[in-house]
Amino acid sequence: MAPKRPFGAGAYPKAVDTPAPQSPDPATLYAALDLGTNSCRMLIAQPKGSQFHVVDSFSKSVQLGQGLESTGKLSRASMNRTIAAMRICKQKLERHNVTHMRLVATEACRRARNGANFVAQVRRETGLKLEIIKPEEEARLAVISCAPLVSTKTEQLLVVDIGGGSTELVWIDISHVPARERPRAIMRLHAGFTADPGPFAAAKVVDWISVPLGVATLRDQFADVEDDAARFALMSWFFEENLANFSPYGSEQARENFQIIGTSGTVTTVAASHLGLKRYDRTKVDGLRMTTDQIDTVIRNYLTLGPLGRRSDPRIGRDRQALIMSGAAILQALMRLWPTDRLSVADRGLREGLLYAQMSADGVLEDAPY
Repeated sequence: MAPKRPFGAGAYPKAVDTPAPQSPDPATLYAALDLGTNSCRMLIAQPKGSQFHVVDSFSKSVQLGQGLESTGKLSRASMNRTIAAMRICKQKLERHNVTHMRLVATEACRRARNGANFVAQVRRETGLKLEIIKPEEEARLAVISCAPLVSTKTEQLLVVDIGGGSTELVWIDISHVPARERPRAIMRLHAGFTADPGPFAAAKVVDWISVPLGVATLRDQFADVEDDAARFALMSWFFEENLANFSPYGSEQARENFQIIGTSGTVTTVAASHLGLKRYDRTKVDGLRMTTDQIDTVIRNYLTLGPLGRRSDPRIGRDRQALIMSGAAILQALMRLWPTDRLSVADRGLREGLLYAQMSADGVLEDAPY
């Protein structure tokens, strides 16, 4: 049985220290680390058919972006917390002798005036080489991770990755791709949004946007609003305003066989609350389809609980309780705007995209039998 973990704290059990009965060959292991505005997460995995098997994982709320909105810089305390987490990641990488890895940082390091200096400090103190990636690549990797959840009936796909400091949205047209090839066409985006499709029609990225509002940054924007319900409504409408120029709004094309996939701690927490899980179960959450009414019911319950009730609700968890309403505001805005009454829940994201991209580039994944 997997170790218990707080809801929304990450897709896999934290700090799994029990060694496997048979240690995998280090040459087959790959690692992916995602350092975001709120969390530091890492997966170590080995290829298995068209997917991968997770050997070890790590997830820690480090709040790297705390105070960034007001100062424009990463604070000394947040950097120290993050470096402590990175040292644990370093120990795990060394324990498993991992040589194939990609370690990336996202919005907090992109925005902070001292972001590059912090990356250099991480390398000095831990030996780990972080790479600050652009929003376009962050969006692309999130899309790749969700490929197995794409329905063969889908013609228009919207993938939404709600992060701590930003939210990435990618609209993809796969209407010209043969139905059975549609999930595989999404995987081919590993080489970029203009990947060579091979013998089949390509998945076409119609539009994408990186909104500099995630669960942490949106919360900080309205921290001075005392009323809980009013703060939630303001956050939701403010996020919607920041999507005004995203092209699916004015397109009838986006209404044909449309699927929206959401990936983030917010989405998985809402899904787990809807299911009434007492213990998080990734197999029940990943791939779940929720209706707009079901999502609204969960959010209304969160508002009824209020700040104190949410803080003590074990389904939300300590790491997520301070961020769940800003995430829910983003989620509600998205479901209000797009022509669908269902959301596919993805307990996967940037780390999985990094692993798929590395393994695919090395040719160690089998073709997915979609």
